[in-house]
Amino acid sequence: MNKVLGNKKAIGLFILPPLVLYAIIVVLPVAWSFYYSFYSGTPGLKWEFAGIENYIRLVKDKNFIAALWVNVRYIVIVMIGQVGLGLALSLMFHFWLKKFKSFIRTLVFFPVVLPTVAVGQLFAKIYEIQPNYGLLNSILANIGLDKLVQPWIGQEATALYCLSAMDIWVAMGFYSVIYYGALLDIPGDVIEAASIDGCNGWNLFRRILMPLLRPITIACLIFSFTGTVKMFESALALTNGGPGNATKSLSMYMYNVAFTYNKMGYGSVIAIFIFVLCFAGSRVIRRFDSKEL
Repeated sequence: MNKVLGNKKAIGLFILPPLVLYAIIVVLPVAWSFYYSFYSGTPGLKWEFAGIENYIRLVKDKNFIAALWVNVRYIVIVMIGQVGLGLALSLMFHFWLKKFKSFIRTLVFFPVVLPTVAVGQLFAKIYEIQPNYGLLNSILANIGLDKLVQPWIGQEATALYCLSAMDIWVAMGFYSVIYYGALLDIPGDVIEAASIDGCNGWNLFRRILMPLLRPITIACLIFSFTGTVKMFESALALTNGGPGNATKSLSMYMYNVAFTYNKMGYGSVIAIFIFVLCFAGSRVIRRFDSKEL
């Protein structure tokens, strides 16, 4: 092993191919989008240099601000839901479900591998109100809560929350598995010693488990944040960005601007903003992974 690690040719042989692949897939498109952001129109059709005009337009664009606000609310709700419920499920697997935990983990993880379109159609049926009540409205009607029966994904007040609930349901199994693996790595002696010292469940969680799980929590928050910033497929499958612009995210707005209205330059500016938001948000979350906290 020391001979391999000390051989610069061997290191280059292992590093160069993935580095070239990463540059082609990630770095080149970002650089290309940055170049396009200084032009207006569509390549080959009224393609003119616009300088920073697209960036100035971005700040004044009300549709962009509305899409950003949708993204911010979605990020907060879904991040807390995915990571929080994932942690809760992992604790349940580790401490309470001893007999059927493997079967239940499989059931909880199953939505992760389902196609997004299939999940969208499933939840569209759950939230349905016409021509027949879906599962949610049927339950509300049968228990006497007829006043709560409503078009859940057909009105702006509830559409985003319904979409968030769907995405939380899909991904919480993924985070539960990550947390469960981390809990298995915690020595049983630590938990046993805390119990002997009279540490109750809440103090065990707050004083022992959470500090030990902090690196995993930071990683999960970054995974969830970057995924929610790029919100696209699930919204397209369930609501198609509607009703109105209630669930239209930055990615959906960027797609419409670039490929529906053929404004590649302005669409590239929005794409650059999404990239910067992902990078900046990830760095902010990483700052919480500090020994001083």
